Amino acid sequence: MNAIRSAWRRFRQWQKRRPFWGATFLLLSSLVILWVPAQLYEISLVPGSMVFAGFFLGGMVWLMGVLAYAMPRLSTLIGIIGMFSAILSIMGALGGFLIGTILGIIGGALCIAWRPQWADPAAPLAHHEAAADKEATTATS
Repeated sequence: MNAIRSAWRRFRQWQKRRPFWGATFLLLSSLVILWVPAQLYEISLVPGSMVFAGFFLGGMVWLMGVLAYAMPRLSTLIGIIGMFSAILSIMGALGGFLIGTILGIIGGALCIAWRPQWADPAAPLAHHEAAADKEATTATS
């Protein structure tokens, strides 16, 4: 039982340092978006088919979800690219019947809104709000 509690604590600490829900929504969105072109793979080699674009954009949303877990400091950029790819997937994959697009917009917005909570006092000063305020006042004066 102690092993389960310690594993759960480690997972919660890992989760707090990442845009967990934003990345999770982006991954769910990518699965829904990729489902549509996967069902149409027979016509994917037909000239003029937009199914390839569906695979590409669904893969981009999936990549942004994985990168949000791996590189939480870039969560704003990752959220913007993920949201943009989910919206563009309407052209190639019908946006996963719009469900994938809505999940991608929610996931991207959560990644953009996420801010790290630096509980570690040894974290670099540039990431503390007080240090940012100090830099802003010294830059204006």
